[in-house]
Amino acid sequence: MTTHRPLNLQRMVLLTGGMLDRPAAKTALNMIRYRPGDVLAVLDSVHAGKTCQDVLGWGGPIPVVASVNEAEGADSLVIGIAPPGGKLPETMREAVRSAIQRRMTIVSGLHDFLALDHEFTGMAELHGATLLDLRRNQERDVLHGQGWDESCLRVLTVGHDCSVGKMLVSVELTRALQRIGQDAAFLATGQTGILIAGDGCPVDAVVADFLNGAVERLVLRHQPHRILMIEGQGSIVHPRYSPVTLGLLHGSRPDAMILCYEVGRETVYGMDEVRLPGLARFIDLYETMAGMVHPSKVIGVGMNSRRVDADRARLEREKVRDALCLPVCDVIRDGPDELVQAVLGYGRAVGKLEGAIHQI
Repeated sequence: MTTHRPLNLQRMVLLTGGMLDRPAAKTALNMIRYRPGDVLAVLDSVHAGKTCQDVLGWGGPIPVVASVNEAEGADSLVIGIAPPGGKLPETMREAVRSAIQRRMTIVSGLHDFLALDHEFTGMAELHGATLLDLRRNQERDVLHGQGWDESCLRVLTVGHDCSVGKMLVSVELTRALQRIGQDAAFLATGQTGILIAGDGCPVDAVVADFLNGAVERLVLRHQPHRILMIEGQGSIVHPRYSPVTLGLLHGSRPDAMILCYEVGRETVYGMDEVRLPGLARFIDLYETMAGMVHPSKVIGVGMNSRRVDADRARLEREKVRDALCLPVCDVIRDGPDELVQAVLGYGRAVGKLEGAIHQI
């Protein structure tokens, strides 16, 4: 797959293999949230017979089934998990085999490519099925630093850690901006975002020397839009994933950043021995590193409060807002309006957006 081939998947089965109610199923969960009309069913034997509403408390009547055969009319099977290491669990291989036998398109965002699996490729050739690896790419050019349209406002989400809601904040802000008539676009940089947008660049699978250039080309391709909401990845302090974070900072040349964090998280994801610094330190780090290429400012905070109750979330929001003197909100619990206003206000202040700030 090239990084910019549009995806037109409309009758999907999401494979979660018993993980539908766990964070590892974030790809499936976000497809249910943002493309429910294109999801026919979720394949998860642990929860089969229920609906997404039953299992998640949201998601409506999308059925959970025990086999591909129960999803009448489906033409694609999407591997809906994002496990550490990006490997397909052995327990999910039978579902992939069944989908291949039904001549479906099997879509994977894992690091282990279906197209390099001899069993799957042999079966796909025999049955006429399609194997689509979202992370597979042909990016082979460095950053050039030319062709930028400085009338376009570029906003990048950055995080204090992995899996704190950078994609979700980017999507929610894009949709809110579009609802009030702004010419905004969401730029996907990970497998789940690419599935939602139907386009994007899998930045964590690009060869290191070409990462910044791949991000640059993604932005240049979309800069006719007035506002770009660019999905961030990883964290500048994560010992495993910091390279992709820095590549995004320099490749996208953001004018502004939204700092995303999860309430209560104190150590980096997957490495409990590494403690996270405070949010003010993150702001300094991101502004310094981004500013080596292009001046950029953190203009708001996306708070992920999923692990705490409403009262704790409200107190946390007030504390962080007072400490950082920045707008703060949980885009799901509070709605995205406060951060939308921050984007519009900053764009107007730097001369990239005109007119009065919308009241929403």
